[in-house]
Amino acid sequence: MLYYWLMKYKKFDHMNCSLAQTLDVIGERWALLILRDAFFGSKRFGQFQESLGIARNVLTVRLNQLVDEGIFERRVAPEGSHPEYHLTEKGLDLQPVLLAMTHWGDRYKPNPKGDRLVFVHRKDGQPIRKMAVISKDGNTLRPRQIKAVPGPGMANKDTGATSA
Repeated sequence: MLYYWLMKYKKFDHMNCSLAQTLDVIGERWALLILRDAFFGSKRFGQFQESLGIARNVLTVRLNQLVDEGIFERRVAPEGSHPEYHLTEKGLDLQPVLLAMTHWGDRYKPNPKGDRLVFVHRKDGQPIRKMAVISKDGNTLRPRQIKAVPGPGMANKDTGATSA
């Protein structure tokens, strides 16, 4: 059964696309929720399992994948009895992705009572701005003001890049 579950997701490693490559790492729902919980302080297998209600075998596979990808580092707990999962620099760099998705959810899948979470600056407790795309000169850009053009890593002229 586990084999079928693992095989039903198509890999995108053959595509020369940054988004496709990222989806291979964090595109599965459980992976994103595990990351969310890690940003909220979860480090142990049992903490993830209790928070998410995820099957042990699924959690094991997902954590192993995130370790293999360098998103988490597995460390021995201070008391030495259980491993802990710590976000690496690569994992911490995913925070803006999760924030942007959360802000999108607040806007398009809102709770009638308001935002479910308010993200604040640790230093002063002030709310952060909603995620936005900022131009080099500091202006906030809307989606129709942005377009993709081939970069040096694009192997051929068939880029699939389009205006957004």
